[in-house]
Amino acid sequence: MTTTTGGCDGDHGGGDLTGASGMPRPDLSDESFWDKVRRFARAAGGQVIETALILFFALRDPDTPAWAKTLIVGALTYFVLPTDAIPDLIPVVGYSDDLGALVAALGTVSVHVKPEHEAKAKERVRRLFGDGEAAA
Repeated sequence: MTTTTGGCDGDHGGGDLTGASGMPRPDLSDESFWDKVRRFARAAGGQVIETALILFFALRDPDTPAWAKTLIVGALTYFVLPTDAIPDLIPVVGYSDDLGALVAALGTVSVHVKPEHEAKAKERVRRLFGDGEAAA
């Protein structure tokens, strides 16, 4: 099994994302992350997706420390897993718990978030939603 540990520019690396220990996280792979983003982008909304993408690009950056990557993996795993505190299929509030987990993780690791992570996330959200629909 290939692990994706470096770089922050990839979209579909195909490998499993790793935690701080370098051990693969089979429940959080590039494929599962991008599948969730594609399938639920509109339902989740621009803010949820942008926050998840900022964390994703920070995770892929080799400069992000192991402790921060561990926290990011936990938040992104919660986002990707179909079962969570508030089911994602409930209209309006279904992604509120996901957003809470993502924002808490982002706040904690924000010192390691680079402008390039934010720029890549904004560009991806723009491509997913179009120019006028990506409400932050």
